[in-house]
Amino acid sequence: MADAGYLTIGKVVKRLQPQYPDLSISKVRYLEDEGLLRPSRTPSGYRLYSQHDVGRLERILYLQKNRFLPLSVIKDQLDGEGRGVSLAASPAIGLGQAGADDEDAERLHPIDRMPELLGMSVSFVRQLAEAGIVVLKRSPRGRDLVDGRDFALIRACDELRHFGIGPKNLRQYVTASNRESAMFEQALVVYAKKGGGVEMELTEESRAQFGQALSQMLVLTGQVREALIRRQIAKSFSEME
Repeated sequence: MADAGYLTIGKVVKRLQPQYPDLSISKVRYLEDEGLLRPSRTPSGYRLYSQHDVGRLERILYLQKNRFLPLSVIKDQLDGEGRGVSLAASPAIGLGQAGADDEDAERLHPIDRMPELLGMSVSFVRQLAEAGIVVLKRSPRGRDLVDGRDFALIRACDELRHFGIGPKNLRQYVTASNRESAMFEQALVVYAKKGGGVEMELTEESRAQFGQALSQMLVLTGQVREALIRRQIAKSFSEME
């Protein structure tokens, strides 16, 4: 069957890993165990994947990573296509969605569900926690939990790995954010005392005003940071010429 375009599990992983670095043989086997993949088998029991199987796997990984769909939903939708149900008719699950549960982003999720929910390995999320980028909670039964509100942050860190920037490299941002948050807190107090339109008493209205002021500062300081980094990089490359 290999002559007919079938691939072994190792070759499938090698083909898709440039797009999905977390993909592993064990994950492909896990997807098979969950009923999402149905590869052919040789008489000796080796898995062989057709081009259709590879395409289906690509769609599963894409829907996990870009549309935030859990595997159970992906399976139902892919199986539904065979019955004439359009995948496009089903809503994607964003960071603040979980199908019928709109509070998914505010829920705590067991860390061992990260491969299913985010398409990322447990070890990668633990590395982020060790670097101080995400903070794991502990359940009464001793399970490590991930805050759904950190999903966007985790995905951004995952994308940075394509550029060779890993959790250890990102530790500097934890230190920087601690310094900057103290600066912003002080700036908000000064802004309020100078009559910037923010009442010091914390009401719903003043909280909204503080939030707006903070958003403006984040945008402006982001522009300053980007300009400084770009200038330094341009200088470094010009010195290499």
